[in-house]
Amino acid sequence: MPSEDEQTNPVLRAAGEQLADRMGIEITEWDPDRVVGTMPVAGNRQPYGLLHGGANAVLAETVGSVAAALHAGDGRVAVGVDLSCTHHRAATSGSVTGVAVPLHRGRRTATYDITITDEHGERTCSARLSCALRDQPPAS
Repeated sequence: MPSEDEQTNPVLRAAGEQLADRMGIEITEWDPDRVVGTMPVAGNRQPYGLLHGGANAVLAETVGSVAAALHAGDGRVAVGVDLSCTHHRAATSGSVTGVAVPLHRGRRTATYDITITDEHGERTCSARLSCALRDQPPAS
């Protein structure tokens, strides 16, 4: 039976259904000034055996959204409104790491620069995410 928190908090209620879980993303550092997450290449490849560009986008939006949510604070939510990714080189094995740092943090919007690197520290993707910051809607 779900706990009281899981029954009332929509993020906790859907925890097992989040895309980040299915992609194997793990947040390893979280602070409003820097959020780090890792993701395996295995299971996230496109047909040619390379890390799927969409997987890079999921990792970028995940770490950037976590950073924006930390900035937004209690009672507020961060919702991605714009994401751009530039893919520089292929990752074919191991894992990749995404690091989100703020470019702008306001009351209504927050924008993050996300760098994704492979296990050798080589940049594989550069991304930029902007989030709208809103009051959390009442639980339904």
